Amino acid sequence: MTEPMILHEYAFSGNCYKIRLTAAHLGIPLERREYDISTGETRTPDFLANINTNGRIPVLQQGDFRLPESNAACWWLATGSALIPSDRDAQANMLRWMFWEQYDHEPNIAVLRRWMSVIGEANLDELQRMQLPLKRKAGAAALALMNDHLAGRHWFAGNAFSLADIVLYAYTHVAEAGGFTLDDYPHVQAWAAQVAALPGHIALDA
Repeated sequence: MTEPMILHEYAFSGNCYKIRLTAAHLGIPLERREYDISTGETRTPDFLANINTNGRIPVLQQGDFRLPESNAACWWLATGSALIPSDRDAQANMLRWMFWEQYDHEPNIAVLRRWMSVIGEANLDELQRMQLPLKRKAGAAALALMNDHLAGRHWFAGNAFSLADIVLYAYTHVAEAGGFTLDDYPHVQAWAAQVAALPGHIALDA
């Protein structure tokens, strides 16, 4: 009997949503286990010893196998499926966007979403306040780059929906919660609507 797949997560997180969305498109059931990161539930001795020594989520688990890092978990789930292009160039481009998402996109767009909608601007500490203008500028630049790339094309890598679209959609479609205006990026808006209309799609709060 195949071991169930367990997702250790914080449902608000776009990084956790990426994995749920990938699994939904593949028809893979996930057992979800929720943790409250605000109270340190991922820093307990039990979690550190048995789930992730880095004290972070998401973690995808099957039996004794545990895989942290959202984009790696999406890749593991999608291996052998149409979500990973078979064409070498398209696959490399998919990886390019997945790496870029974690380096340039998520640290700005996702962080501002949390700061604005969970912590609240009035409650930010001095360091966070100092970082606000830089993160807003970098987040806007990321959205502009996406918008330019999507001009004249439907998907980020190759000619089909792939993991690149999934990982970028997760935080992009809720970017306005961080103070960005998606009306300024019409190609991004059209792409996000296209992703949401696909069969198998699930919402962030599903």
